[in-house]
Amino acid sequence: MGTNEILGMLHDHPPSYAPEWGSGGIFGLKYYRGVLYYTLAFDAIANFVTDSGVERYRFEQVGPLPTSGGDTYNAVDAVDDNIYFGGWVHAPAVYEGSEASLRGTISFVNKYSHVHFYDVEDRRVSLLWKEGAARKDEWAGEVSEIIYNPVQDELLVARGDGTINLGVYGIDRRTGEPRKLSERPALKGALVYEYACFDILERQIKDIHGVLFTKAVTGIQCVNLTNGKVTYTSLGDISRRSVDGAPVSWPQTGPAASAYGRFFLFVKGGAFVGNPIDEGTEPVRFVRLFDFGESGYFSRRTVAKPIGGGVMVAFNAYSESLVRPTNQFEEMVARATNTIVGPSVLLYITPPVARIVGAYGARITSFESVGDRLVIGANTMSNTSRYNALPLDIGYRGFIIEPISEVLERGPPVRFSVPGALVKDKVFGGIPLTGYSRPRLVIRAGRSNRLHVYEYDFSLPAQDAYEETYDITGGKNVMDLSGFGSSILSFRLEDPDPRARIVIDLQ
Repeated sequence: MGTNEILGMLHDHPPSYAPEWGSGGIFGLKYYRGVLYYTLAFDAIANFVTDSGVERYRFEQVGPLPTSGGDTYNAVDAVDDNIYFGGWVHAPAVYEGSEASLRGTISFVNKYSHVHFYDVEDRRVSLLWKEGAARKDEWAGEVSEIIYNPVQDELLVARGDGTINLGVYGIDRRTGEPRKLSERPALKGALVYEYACFDILERQIKDIHGVLFTKAVTGIQCVNLTNGKVTYTSLGDISRRSVDGAPVSWPQTGPAASAYGRFFLFVKGGAFVGNPIDEGTEPVRFVRLFDFGESGYFSRRTVAKPIGGGVMVAFNAYSESLVRPTNQFEEMVARATNTIVGPSVLLYITPPVARIVGAYGARITSFESVGDRLVIGANTMSNTSRYNALPLDIGYRGFIIEPISEVLERGPPVRFSVPGALVKDKVFGGIPLTGYSRPRLVIRAGRSNRLHVYEYDFSLPAQDAYEETYDITGGKNVMDLSGFGSSILSFRLEDPDPRARIVIDLQ
């Protein structure tokens, strides 16, 4: 099959009619047996690109057009001649709200969770399973991860975004019959040894119509592929697991991956890594990465994948936002999530080194290796929440195609500009310095203070950080970071300084 012909058929997707919250993106990129699959969300269009053309599927097997949604967590796997893809679909979409009220919502009566498969040989899409709640303000747990269990020849499905039927399920590949393996909500997972491990989500926050939303990762659950039994590991006080000894605020789930015999779970503020199956062998530790306090910067709604034996993951500048606050708390959330502190980056982890290999715009929603090139799906707009639903997807979604060898060799110049009000006196940062000869930290301080610097790397097993302290004065303070070599650095101001502006320049 000709990869040049396949890549030549990819094109940008401008805003279009697609009722949902904010913008979706290009999700589920998967190259398998000469077919490049992706779903365009919120347009609810599954695309199957071959060297002979593009086939499009609008989820009409789920329900009537116009559909919207599709997938915003990259739920895809490939087995034998089939590409399995999941997510959720409004079929048909029912937009509610008006410009006058500024309270746009969507009825969930026709919202269904789904798993489909595409037969590579027959070039045919079939619906394997769907489920809906048939209620205006509740919905069945979305499919956010699909992992093939080769022992039982079934699909393991994670469901953590929804109000009913959450947890980890096994779905028969032939009949579509589901069986619940765990009742604990899960969003993302990966195979580790003879297990499939997933996050465990705490459900506390009420939003939109007063329904419960997932708040944060509280543990890891692992399904034995042979007997289906599930073991649970509580993460407890994260500061006890953190290499810099500090907690992390609101560790929402990003993607998961498996490499080096460890489970990697990326969250807001960094990554958990270790052996959740047997912590006596190696405990799960927390490594801080790109933690900017209350900012919305993190690895949300993207992927982590093995590339060249290492793990590549995106951290996004603008994953989630709230643009129509209705109370004081929401105004605070809106200020934080709409503050852009830096570009989205691709991070490449080859322990003990973690290094930035790409810098891009608002969001990287998916990426995949196709031959010797990396195909990256990008978007200009975030998902939004509360009353932010619109009758169209307002993002510009497109592709970046780059030679993998060039991506892995570079270290692009990057600047992070962080208001002191977002980080207060909490530990922040987790900035990899590898590849930069002139990194520096600039603090324009509103008062005299003391700066704590924590130095560590991505060693496996993870090792504790070294701490140093520096006095800073009111005004401009410049610190040359080149003496820290290829380390990862996090920082803490001893006293909050809401007037401070903290700049990290990587060159």
